Amino acid sequence: MSHEHVFCHAMITIIIINNTNNDDKDYICYRCPLHFAVDPPEDLHAVLDPGRFGHLEITWRSPSSLMNLTNCHLQYQLEYFNTYKNKREVLRTPQRTYSAQFDLSKDVQARVFTILNGACTNNTMIKSKDYNEMVLHPPRTGIQDTEAKEFICVYYNMENLECSWRRSVKTPAGAQQRLYFWHKSLKQAVECPSYVLSGGVRKGCTFMGKPLPAFTDIYFCVNGSSPEGPLKPTFFSLQVQNQVKASAPDKLSLQTSSDKQLELRWENPAWKLSVQCLEWEVRHHRVGAEKIHSKPIHTESPRLTLPLSSSNERNCFKVRSRVSLHCVDHSFWSDWSHEACHPVLKTIEATPEPELNFASFYIYIAVAIIATLVVSLCVWATVNMMKSPPEKTVDSLIAKLLPKKLRPGVSKIFSGKKTCNDVII
Repeated sequence: MSHEHVFCHAMITIIIINNTNNDDKDYICYRCPLHFAVDPPEDLHAVLDPGRFGHLEITWRSPSSLMNLTNCHLQYQLEYFNTYKNKREVLRTPQRTYSAQFDLSKDVQARVFTILNGACTNNTMIKSKDYNEMVLHPPRTGIQDTEAKEFICVYYNMENLECSWRRSVKTPAGAQQRLYFWHKSLKQAVECPSYVLSGGVRKGCTFMGKPLPAFTDIYFCVNGSSPEGPLKPTFFSLQVQNQVKASAPDKLSLQTSSDKQLELRWENPAWKLSVQCLEWEVRHHRVGAEKIHSKPIHTESPRLTLPLSSSNERNCFKVRSRVSLHCVDHSFWSDWSHEACHPVLKTIEATPEPELNFASFYIYIAVAIIATLVVSLCVWATVNMMKSPPEKTVDSLIAKLLPKKLRPGVSKIFSGKKTCNDVII
């Protein structure tokens, strides 16, 4: 004979009902008192560990009304708002304490219920209708609106982690910002080992030496001081494997196969993770009468085969990579690789133009000037000789132009009808 159990919500009285009209089934009902209730926990509060950036230990006490209760299993349901993940977390625990990390620049909200189960409730779970709640407001310290902005960390090729931020426009001149970080392997927060400066102002931090642990929540705080007072602190949380930016792919090559397929291959630089954790994006464009871009091609293999176009177009490719979402929650695309094209254009060496010989240039100019002067002199002399007798004109011209010692010889040359009329340039 089978039984169906109809459960009520508290202590029981058993009534057996014989049902002869429905396949001889017996129904057992647990009749419950109408006023049975469970009180919520008491004295809910949180203790802050100042060296761990918002690491709070939330504690509470069992309700006084259940102190002498036997044959019952007592649990608690804790609900709190995760200020880093921006969502409400719900958990059940038999403990009266729980540790969680909070962004102390935001309100901390938590509440706790009592859950009762066991023989005292006939193995029926009872949850208190009321709860005990706690709300902690951020401390009112620091100059308003001086928090660090646009905080971001990039883990380059899983080798070097660099975090950066931007100063608020309301940050006073002369302010000095500092970055601290903490994770569960550290006893206390540690300051940035190597700051990145821009114009003497701290704008980032490079983590040297031992890398930060992967798959571990790491908490950061950027605070600072200024002549006008302390800056408003800002808190951030991340896991480094979600901040990876791989190096750009290299050794990109193109070749054609016997079946007229275009085979594209590439390699990634040295990589700490398995190649199965990488994915690639291929950018393709064809260059012919005009430049035509194709849609990006995604692949999980470091090679790609495409049909080769029968036209005279050139096919050009470049590739970038990132860590696949199968392995991490988030990652950055790498820079683009160099571009590879098929067919490769032949480089035609241009014939170098002859260099200008400046010495010859100056000689040509000098000759031209001298020739111009000679022609001008002859024209001037011809005009003057036409106005007076030839001998006199030549003699007067010679007297004006030449020293006394040379005049007799030159005068003989120009005697008679010798003139410059036959000079042609």
